[in-house]
Amino acid sequence: MEKRRLGTSDVQITPILMGTWQAGKKMWVGIEDAETIKAIRSAFDAGITTIDTAEVYGEGHSEQIVAQALSDVRDQAVYATKVFANHLKYDQVLEACDRSLKNLQTDYIDLYQIHWSAGTFKSEIVPIEETMRALNDLKQQGKIRAIGVSNFSRVQLEEASQYGRIDSLQPPYSLFWRQVEQDAMPYCIQNNISILAYSPLAQGLLTGKFGKDHKFDPADNRAKNKLFQGENYERAILALEKLRPIAERHYTSLGNLAIAWLIAQPQAQAIVGARNAEQAVANAKAGDIYLSADDLQEIDAIGKIVTDHLDQDPVMWSWSA
Repeated sequence: MEKRRLGTSDVQITPILMGTWQAGKKMWVGIEDAETIKAIRSAFDAGITTIDTAEVYGEGHSEQIVAQALSDVRDQAVYATKVFANHLKYDQVLEACDRSLKNLQTDYIDLYQIHWSAGTFKSEIVPIEETMRALNDLKQQGKIRAIGVSNFSRVQLEEASQYGRIDSLQPPYSLFWRQVEQDAMPYCIQNNISILAYSPLAQGLLTGKFGKDHKFDPADNRAKNKLFQGENYERAILALEKLRPIAERHYTSLGNLAIAWLIAQPQAQAIVGARNAEQAVANAKAGDIYLSADDLQEIDAIGKIVTDHLDQDPVMWSWSA
């Protein structure tokens, strides 16, 4: 798989990243460690060598699973992890980084990201200058190679950039969830900041595998995903039917068509999770799909069947931040 430069750093990432929220198990149902390890390793073997995780995913469990899957090929993999909103004071950032290094069984993290801004989820409000000072010190010490932010608005991204180089933004972004295009994306293009899109398949919705009356287990985070609710869901089902002929034309799945569309957008890469090895290998094939300008325009218009009716709240779930 091709490699792309992460922002202006010397880190090379793949356009498709392996997402490992599910590896932490918390807020997911039916996840087995052995299957997850196989999935991560299969993604790596298929060319997806960039892995995204976070300290909050199962309170370090996801990071530990990544290490179990890839520690013998660490030098060929790129690790991206995140510090949570409740650990953004100077000393807390340093301690969190050390925990992540231990969990990941490594002495450096390729990309270290602020997961959510200070104040979200009732966390303490910490000046971004203090958090960035810690991240800059970690970078100087060689513990991290690049700094990123996640779930930041354009205004927050601009403020953070005053205190150090930000090489990536990780927003929710998919054909069915596109608020970032109106907010932070122009700034990212202008300043060469990589966009690492999470939920590029709208948490599985874009795969087309869910029927009209599908209901999630209440313990599954997707039960609160706004796209799976009411008229949003009905519009999504309609849009998927219009996307099917395009996928068939390219001899690919709906999911891979959605990934291919996303990684063709300016500065955009896709973080895709997988429950098993088969899914991981299938996801990697999206990197081989060529979409013409006409294809991209047609897909774009279909996606707007859903996105034109959404509000501008960038949070995809109906829980209180």
